[in-house]
Amino acid sequence: MTSLPWLDPDQLWFPPAEEALDDPDGLLALGGDLSTDRILLAYRNGIFPWYSDDQPILWWSPNPRCVLIPEEVHVSRSLRRTLNQQYFRITSNKAFGRIIRLCATTRAEGTWITEDMIESYSELHHQGIAHSIEAWNPEGELAGGMYGLAIGQCFFGESMFSLETNASKAIMVHLANQLREWNYQLMDCQVESPHLLTMGARSIPRREFLSILRDCVDQPPSQQDWELRWRWSAPEV
Repeated sequence: MTSLPWLDPDQLWFPPAEEALDDPDGLLALGGDLSTDRILLAYRNGIFPWYSDDQPILWWSPNPRCVLIPEEVHVSRSLRRTLNQQYFRITSNKAFGRIIRLCATTRAEGTWITEDMIESYSELHHQGIAHSIEAWNPEGELAGGMYGLAIGQCFFGESMFSLETNASKAIMVHLANQLREWNYQLMDCQVESPHLLTMGARSIPRREFLSILRDCVDQPPSQQDWELRWRWSAPEV
């Protein structure tokens, strides 16, 4: 870690993502701050913060990078049955504060979502950059959620949770299809997991990921707002 650059909070910059370490995979820099300008600069360059309360701010750009191309989202048979029943109602930006805090508190292995991060991403939400997606059960209770950042034609997924089976998967299907309709090119998933892989995510080399970012972070999507209108159509009986 001693060879990594320490970022001065008064200087807004990052080293190139290609300079990240191989071990631990993707660790690029330490320090700086969580100002909204620095967070946006990070994401636009394939970098994200990930650390715990007892660490300095750590900035990462892993290789390979897990992504989901919106049109490649996969719907399993069991998930299809849930979607056909229209059990969950999917919304966006109805409960951002609850979503980010539940993402922090429902993780059995602990969380990197510190109070400082909650404050910064909440400010990005007020700026119309960070968004939440919610799944509600028939009783009107929150069953799952996700939040992330929309920059250009890229959506950077940050965290998700499920309180009921298939809630987060239903969110992923609705979000991916809505992003496809809005001409988004990519959903960044950061690091692969079995859950993401079953949804159609895959890992690509960092250089390919950065090339996609350069092509689309400055390209405007087609939507005028951030209201999810896409709905799953159950087959007619």
